Amino acid sequence: MKWPRYVRLQRQKKILQTRLKVPPSINQFNRSLRRDQLNELKSLLSKYKPLTKKQKQDAIAKEAKSGDAPAVDGNIYLQFGLNHVTHLIEKKGAKLVAIAADVDPIELVVWLPALCRKMEVPYVIVGSKALLGSLVNQKNATCVALTGVRREDLQKFQKLQSTAKSQFNDNAEALRTWGGGIMGLKTRTKLRLREEVKLAAKIAKSSM
Repeated sequence: MKWPRYVRLQRQKKILQTRLKVPPSINQFNRSLRRDQLNELKSLLSKYKPLTKKQKQDAIAKEAKSGDAPAVDGNIYLQFGLNHVTHLIEKKGAKLVAIAADVDPIELVVWLPALCRKMEVPYVIVGSKALLGSLVNQKNATCVALTGVRREDLQKFQKLQSTAKSQFNDNAEALRTWGGGIMGLKTRTKLRLREEVKLAAKIAKSSM
């Protein structure tokens, strides 16, 4: 059976990513949150989901119908957009940043963790940009940021911040670990047999 071209390309790309050595700045995106941590993050961020376009139009229409002046919206909403989130990080307005690991090309966000560490902004890496997009009423989102939380969510928010700092910001080992470089089964077998032959020859030479 001949597989479609896109399937063959996907497999070739996966093999290349496994074989080639990946620098730490890119390999860190393979270290995303665990499922239980991701569920905690999702439950918190979903409470600060921004209004949809229809909800905004309904609110404007309600204010126009009542004849009142537009009220200042003091609610806290999840911020998104790469440029906007970058501006919030540089101004230290972001209190927690979530970055998607499956952004293609990865160069769009590969510098974002370094910026978060420099500005001492807690950040986490999640596996899906579609998940972040669903939290801000978009199809996909490269990153989202939270600028604050309500009082009832403060304890959970601080727990997530401490998790982000220990697992990502202050994790020096992740910043030094290279990825990839895993050979195929045939190559590993060949190298193992070669080492066994060398060892056997060394033992034979020492016993003479």
